[in-house]
Amino acid sequence: MKILIVEDESINASRLKRLLEELEPNCEILGIIDTVVDTVAWLKSNSAPDLITMDIRLADGLSFAIFDEMEITCPVIFTTAYDEYAIRAFKVNSIDYLMKPIEKNELEHALTKFKSLNKNETNYSNITGILKELIQKPVFRMRFLVTYRDGYKSVDVSDIDFIYSEFKTSNLFLKSGVIISIPQTMEELEQELDPNIFFRANRQFFIRAESIKSIANYFNAKLKIQLKLDPEREVIISREKTPLFKQWMDR
Repeated sequence: MKILIVEDESINASRLKRLLEELEPNCEILGIIDTVVDTVAWLKSNSAPDLITMDIRLADGLSFAIFDEMEITCPVIFTTAYDEYAIRAFKVNSIDYLMKPIEKNELEHALTKFKSLNKNETNYSNITGILKELIQKPVFRMRFLVTYRDGYKSVDVSDIDFIYSEFKTSNLFLKSGVIISIPQTMEELEQELDPNIFFRANRQFFIRAESIKSIANYFNAKLKIQLKLDPEREVIISREKTPLFKQWMDR
C-alpha cells in the first residue's frame, strides 16, 4: 500500500507515519507534504498513491484548493478538527476522517474501511463541494471562560487585541491592556479562532489587523510588525509567511 501524507504539523505527521507503519508494516510512505502548492505539484508529477491522508488546514491554505486544481482519483482520509455535524458529510460520501489527536484504533478502523471500499464504485467527484460546504460553515470561538478571583468571567473574542505565547503559556492581551493567561495551546487556538480576524504571525503571536501600528521590511525578506498597544514587543513574520500575511491584509 502506497500512502501520501499531507499534513503541515510535523508532530502530527510523525505520529501518523509511525501509526501507519505499525498498522501496515508493508506500506510505503511516499512522502510528507505540508502545503497545497507542493501537494498539487507532487500529484501532477507522480503516479497516484493508493491512499492519501490529508489535513484540511495546511500551511498555505485549505486543502479543498487541491481539488480545485486537479482531479483526485484515489481515496482520501481527512484529518480535521471540525465539529461532528459537519464531519457526517464525509461518511455519507464514503470518505473517512480522523479527529486530532489521532488515535491508533481510529486509524485502524479507517484503514479497514478503505480496504473494504471498491475504488471503482466510490464517488470522489463531489469532494470539492463537500469541503467547501464545511469550510463555509465553521464554528469559531466567540468567547473564553477564564478564572477570575474566586470564580470565572467571560471574555469576548472582540475584546482581544492580540494573543501571545510566553514560557509555554498562551496569553490574551485585551484592548483594555489587561493580560489573561488561558490553558489553550497556540495550536489549539489556531483551530478555534476565525482566520479572517486573527493571523498567526509566528509560533508566538496571533494578531489582528487593527492591532497593527506599522509594518516594516526586515532582513531576509521578513516583515517586522509593531503593535499599537505594546510597541516594544517584537513580532517577526517569516519569509515563508510574508506572502500569506500580505494577502490577509490586502482584502
